Amino acid sequence: MNRMKMLALSAFAAGAVMGTAFAADPIKIGVYLPLTGNSAFGGQLELEGAQLAHEKFPTIMNRPVELIVVDNKSDKVESANAVQRLVDKEKVVAIIGSFGSSLSMAGGEVAESAHIPMVGTSCSNPMVTMGKKYVFRAGFIDPYQGAGAAGWAIEKMGAKTAAILQEVSNDYSVGLAKFFKDAFEKKGGKIVAISNFQTGDQDFTAQLTEIISHSPDVLYIPINFAEGAIIMRQARELGGEFKIMGGDAMDNPEMAKIAGDACEGFTFTAVPYAREMPGKTESAELFTKYWDEHHTDEPSALSALGYDCYLMIKDAIERTGSTDPEKITEGLATIKDLPCATGLTTINATHDAEKAVGIVQIINGKRTFVGTQATD
Repeated sequence: MNRMKMLALSAFAAGAVMGTAFAADPIKIGVYLPLTGNSAFGGQLELEGAQLAHEKFPTIMNRPVELIVVDNKSDKVESANAVQRLVDKEKVVAIIGSFGSSLSMAGGEVAESAHIPMVGTSCSNPMVTMGKKYVFRAGFIDPYQGAGAAGWAIEKMGAKTAAILQEVSNDYSVGLAKFFKDAFEKKGGKIVAISNFQTGDQDFTAQLTEIISHSPDVLYIPINFAEGAIIMRQARELGGEFKIMGGDAMDNPEMAKIAGDACEGFTFTAVPYAREMPGKTESAELFTKYWDEHHTDEPSALSALGYDCYLMIKDAIERTGSTDPEKITEGLATIKDLPCATGLTTINATHDAEKAVGIVQIINGKRTFVGTQATD
């Protein structure tokens, strides 16, 4: 009898130890971002945000979280490979990424096939989440962004006419140009010129000369910061006096360095977060506080998005009480008014985050958050 009791107690103790070990197993969350290549700057900022959230919330449901980071090298094929590795080798239950819509679309296909939930950071093309059950995003989509820019141009800048200069070989640029055009015309504005350039072009004299001949009130350039900075400089050198606007891909400190004085007054849409913005949520204030505790540079809106992606996954796991990918997916799909660094976040039927569009202007050479623009 004593021996049977001892065996029973031993079995119970072994089970308790195994249960404790199991409870302590880490929750694996994957991150795939461009940490090398031409999109590395944005990817690094978003990674810093996700890492900050992990630093401040290292456990979920009393289990440690392991953040597994893979570089997608700013390449679509590498993005697909990175997600495949996170799924097959690392056995993650959720994924954060990526900066860049094309990279997110490539990785998203793999996540969708594997039935692993993925939360995109600043990828804004509607195609990222379209028709997907397992793919979500923390940032706004390009139809919102284009409409926000058009609304600000007409309502706050008094523009009646606009020209567009787009990178015709870039899906982001062409898509955002169309959304701006549609919204601008819907609000009564007139598009007087649309000019194109190819990826890698550095001389925009011909396009800008044609645009200047139409005397638009606003030139809209939905392109990356490097080309945008060159265009601003060349436009002013050619005598262009129109106001210039752009999209969130212009939100890079290097832009002002390249453009110099030519970027003064430049206005662009951005994720609704900045240290100086009024009326920040408590979560935005906490993000700013946490950032200052770990960094000496200014907090970025891209870092805020990386931070928010982690919060969204954390919220989904806690509300469903499960780390099963299917349950996490259900939790992400039902996020409503979640306090995030970039504002209260609600996921809609297409798995996109509903939030206002931020408006930033270069004033006295500095990035200045000037307001938000609601969209129809």
